[in-house]
Amino acid sequence: MSEQGTQKSGGLSRRDFLKLIGAAGTGLAFAPFIPFGNYMPNPSSATLEKVPVILPDGTQAHIDTYPTNHAEVITYPSTGDAALDAEAFRKWQFIRLPEELGGSKKDISAFRGYSMICLHLWCLWKYWPDEGRKRGECPCHGTMYDVLSGTAYVGPASVQAAPSNTLPKLNFEIASDGFLWIVPPKWGVNDNGVIGYGRFIK
Repeated sequence: MSEQGTQKSGGLSRRDFLKLIGAAGTGLAFAPFIPFGNYMPNPSSATLEKVPVILPDGTQAHIDTYPTNHAEVITYPSTGDAALDAEAFRKWQFIRLPEELGGSKKDISAFRGYSMICLHLWCLWKYWPDEGRKRGECPCHGTMYDVLSGTAYVGPASVQAAPSNTLPKLNFEIASDGFLWIVPPKWGVNDNGVIGYGRFIK
């Protein structure tokens, strides 16, 4: 059958197939440099307020009971709707630093909160507390994040230009009773960052 006949019957000609492969390759080559964070869901329109750090077991994080060198997944902003709260852009790694990095301090410097969406191709990374690791790692393409700054130092996200090499973050407060609260963020690359895109380090 001729190439023209293949096109009329709904098939894909060899020429069109090669064009498609070329376009896909070009898209993948430039993917790390496109500000996709501007187009993906972002909680910037949510009503942001100071809220408690609620752990997966339903309790509020407390400075005296949350262990050092430990991470839990928290949801922010939470809507109360299970389907909406399951969205990846609402998930954060809430980390208390290892002791050698200041995790035993009784102040807010012992804590970090980073968006779980990897800045390379949006897989979900996690914090590994194991001895010799103590870093964020993405299982898809091997990006590793520094736990102190949220900046990628190994893997594809580490070679992306700023701000797309540093994870968006949450800021926290500790109340007089020791409970932790999330401070309302400012979603922008010069502040808390843009989820899926990154932030500048000041």
